[in-house]
Amino acid sequence: MLEAIFLGILQGLTEFLPISSSAHIRLAGEFLPSAQDPGATFTAIMQIGTEIAVLLYFRKELIAIFFAAFRWLTGKRFETGSEESKSAKLALWILVGSIPIFVLGFVGQSYIRDNFRSLYLIAATLIIFGLLLGWLDRKGSKLKTLDSLNTRDGIAYGLAQALALIPGVSRSGATIAMGRMLGYRRESALRYSFLLAIPAVLGSGLYELINSFSEQTNNFSNFETVISTLTAFAVGYLVISWLMKFVTYRSFMPFVVYRVVLGSAILVLLSTGQIS
Repeated sequence: MLEAIFLGILQGLTEFLPISSSAHIRLAGEFLPSAQDPGATFTAIMQIGTEIAVLLYFRKELIAIFFAAFRWLTGKRFETGSEESKSAKLALWILVGSIPIFVLGFVGQSYIRDNFRSLYLIAATLIIFGLLLGWLDRKGSKLKTLDSLNTRDGIAYGLAQALALIPGVSRSGATIAMGRMLGYRRESALRYSFLLAIPAVLGSGLYELINSFSEQTNNFSNFETVISTLTAFAVGYLVISWLMKFVTYRSFMPFVVYRVVLGSAILVLLSTGQIS
């Protein structure tokens, strides 16, 4: 139970920061008393908690998006530039951006589960994508808002999010880096990253949740998993509130440095036999 609570706290702290929550959960398993990988199933289910935090934090925006999309689908046409028109378009771009990760996740699920849990791979992706995030954040322009989203950008964001299927990449890190490369402001790139993750994370989490009942693929009991998910929700909500304010005034460089240091530390621990 204590391990489950600890992992829930870790999930809530790292899910929205561009430092890869799945990498932290995988690494933490090596140092817990059980000394085992918590597993992809447990990690995916915990992410439901953090995504519920996203739903709660952005509830007003999401309600506006939902009703605008519904009215548009039922034949309502909005005045160009109106708030309802922007909300309906954002719903479309979230749908478009979700296609790559659903396709790649469905097609490559078994291969990803069996081959993408290596700590060597996680260390490499932490360092490489950390440096890429730092470079793109520094070089990217600060002009575009979510009103500038189009099909090309939506697909590009979606492809970046799909890279997060590899532990260590970071869903938010990859989508933010892509957003900066496309010329979006930090706050806009981060906001779209949160919204874009909702269908993918909830879909993956619910799929793994259903499988855990029938196939016993979860290393934790159902009750322990519920506790960890609730913990991740509470901590995650606080992190969202802080991060949205942080990126308004600060760059992502502290997270870049952290990724490089953590990735290097993992390589040292692996080379000295401290972890396997």
